[in-house]
Amino acid sequence: MRKLFFSALLACTVFQIFYAQNNIVGSWSGVLKIQQVQLPIVFNIQLQDNKLSATLDSPSQKAFGIKCDNVVFENNQLIISVNKLNAEYKGTLENDTIKGTFTQGIAIPLNLTKSTTVQAEPQRPQEPKPPFPYYTEEVKFINKTTGDTLAGTLTLPNKNAKCPIAILISGSGAQDRNEELLGHKPFLVIADYLARNGIGTLRYDDRGVGESKGNFHSATTFDFSTDAEAALGYLTTRKNIDVKHIGFIGHSEGGIIAPMVAARNSNVAFCVLLAGTGIRGDKLMLRQTNDISKAMGTPDSIRMSEDQTNRKSFDIILNTKDIEKQKSELAALIRENVQKMAQDAAPEEVEKRQAAILKQLTSPWFQYFVKYDPAPTLSKVKCRVLALNGERDLQVSSKENLTAIRKALEAGGNKNFRIVELPGLNHLFQECQTGVPSEYGSIEQTFSPKALETIAKWIKENKI
Repeated sequence: MRKLFFSALLACTVFQIFYAQNNIVGSWSGVLKIQQVQLPIVFNIQLQDNKLSATLDSPSQKAFGIKCDNVVFENNQLIISVNKLNAEYKGTLENDTIKGTFTQGIAIPLNLTKSTTVQAEPQRPQEPKPPFPYYTEEVKFINKTTGDTLAGTLTLPNKNAKCPIAILISGSGAQDRNEELLGHKPFLVIADYLARNGIGTLRYDDRGVGESKGNFHSATTFDFSTDAEAALGYLTTRKNIDVKHIGFIGHSEGGIIAPMVAARNSNVAFCVLLAGTGIRGDKLMLRQTNDISKAMGTPDSIRMSEDQTNRKSFDIILNTKDIEKQKSELAALIRENVQKMAQDAAPEEVEKRQAAILKQLTSPWFQYFVKYDPAPTLSKVKCRVLALNGERDLQVSSKENLTAIRKALEAGGNKNFRIVELPGLNHLFQECQTGVPSEYGSIEQTFSPKALETIAKWIKENKI
């Protein structure tokens, strides 16, 4: 009887869980309100083999099918993690509404309701489709500093090609080997174009992303440079690689990492810096925040307030060496500003926002990035350098950073470099109207043909 009763109880529990999970299955939509911007968000929740999974859509950014890494629904509590975006949603199902919070650096209220509207998939005409007229191979290599295995794709014009080869280094955030963002796969497009033009590439998943092992969230920009260095070491062991012509193509933060590796490895043949930085991290982020806010029409009073708060935050990070004292000072500053900006929010919501911001500001990556000045490293780079920026880049100001890169290279005596500002392009090297990040997903073009042509031509012309 005891065994029979236990089996019946277990069946009842499984049925209740199954029923609850089915109740959450479907598309749930809501709107993130960030200052003057309203951003529709859709979670598509599925149930297969009694296991929940989900994808995330951002329709206004034309981004669809972003994989969610963890989906849990228990006791009417929903938790969805999106590692690629370093984001998490937590909510409670109440009748036909999920009331919760979307956290990505800061916590923002987001309520979801069942949606029946089907959004059209974005058009990405540049994304290559098989069969490919070149050789590809899935590879793995080890970062000997951490012991982590990294996974990527080697692409060559043909299997035995003795050609220049570029290691692609992605920008900030947890990125896969294609640097996929908002439905775009820029590194896939770059690798395809270069292979068709006689140049090989190695692109890899960031540590802790895709098939690569390791802890992404505890790593700094310097730590990521050891991953890129491991890729360089791996290529030098390949018999079908021309080891005299291995270089880097780094985008955004990747444009900081590439010079780090080149400065300490004389066998790096070239560096292509795509929206790489030449100024210290705090100055970069102050300019970035102001430029984006201004382009989005944020009132001057709010922009000035943002700037003052950010300057105070960076000043604490730069000048307070004691980490506990730094946390205390940052927490006080955050508390003051969050309470001012969220006067109508519930106390627990205010606390969540404060905790999320403090976590971001005190993370190893943020602390390192704010303090890091790329100029001294750039002055030690002796290989050939091509620095490209889009004229309408609002994340890495083109003229300011290209000028700083030029000065740093010249200070170190490097005369073999080229600095190019490409008209009309944004941070992702798309032909654009405004350059604001919210525009990235709505643009069909993934990577400017002019930029692709410039990169390929320069690499081939400078082959020694």
